[in-house]
Amino acid sequence: MATKPKPSSLGILGFLLLSILSLSASDPDVPPPSSIHDLLRSKGLPAGLLPKAVRSYTIDESGRLEVFLDRPCLAKFETRVFFDRVVRANLSYAALTDLVGLSQEELFLWLPVKDIIVDDPGSGLILFDIVVAHKQLSLSLFDNPPDCKPEEDGALILPSGLLWNSGRKEKGFVSER
Repeated sequence: MATKPKPSSLGILGFLLLSILSLSASDPDVPPPSSIHDLLRSKGLPAGLLPKAVRSYTIDESGRLEVFLDRPCLAKFETRVFFDRVVRANLSYAALTDLVGLSQEELFLWLPVKDIIVDDPGSGLILFDIVVAHKQLSLSLFDNPPDCKPEEDGALILPSGLLWNSGRKEKGFVSER
């Protein structure tokens, strides 16, 4: 005579079955993004919008993205761009909006980048909203994540106008009277 499973065994078996089903509920053919660059690609954006030197990132269910770098750094696309230690944005399909922590150099001025949008992927263009203007750039500039240099000539002038020094002692100007 076969014995019936105990209620506690049925509960555990049911819990395991539900756990397995919830894990397989996502599309098994689409693996979760393993890097920020994979995440950008999965959202219709080029991987090269953020540098190689990303340490980690978080994204919540509303699409609020936080990207963490080891230190502020510079990269070059068409012009120089500055990444702060933390870059924040709202991530939706083909758009990074309400950006904080990213600035672009225009005519010797550092201007904050507010939005990055790919309106029409077929056009080969990406739109940068840099507060005072909208700038269209070629998507091909952002195919690969750029190298991010932490300094130039020992120090980095931040968009805020502050000097960030890598720790080396620098000689300043001496007033002679």
